[in-house]
Amino acid sequence: QVQLVESGGGLVQAGGSLRLSCATSGRTFTSATMGWFRQAPGKEREVVATNSFSTYYIDSVKGRFTISRDSAKNTLYLQMKSLKPEDTAVYYCAAKWTRTSKLYLKPDDYDGWGQGTQLTVSS
Repeated sequence: QVQLVESGGGLVQAGGSLRLSCATSGRTFTSATMGWFRQAPGKEREVVATNSFSTYYIDSVKGRFTISRDSAKNTLYLQMKSLKPEDTAVYYCAAKWTRTSKLYLKPDDYDGWGQGTQLTVSS
């Protein structure tokens, strides 16, 4: 059974930093495209960053967020800095059990999801 478990969310002031983690088990992490999504109240779930053979970021987080993976620990990370109130959302880790050079940016592209972790950025 595939499991993705996020951690690291919380309350942080604007301008602060935080790191999210996503521990995976049950499938081969190195063969997966991994992504971070977020969903703010009343909004659709949107991609934040993806990691396959390359990385992708939405424009609003470029230069502030860094996605990375530690294959030895089967863990995906999202390092966030210069946080803004508009970054407030539930953040989800997602896995697609295919790793190619293609970009996968839609929630429906992904096969497995974590339960989500809340990030609140206060102004």
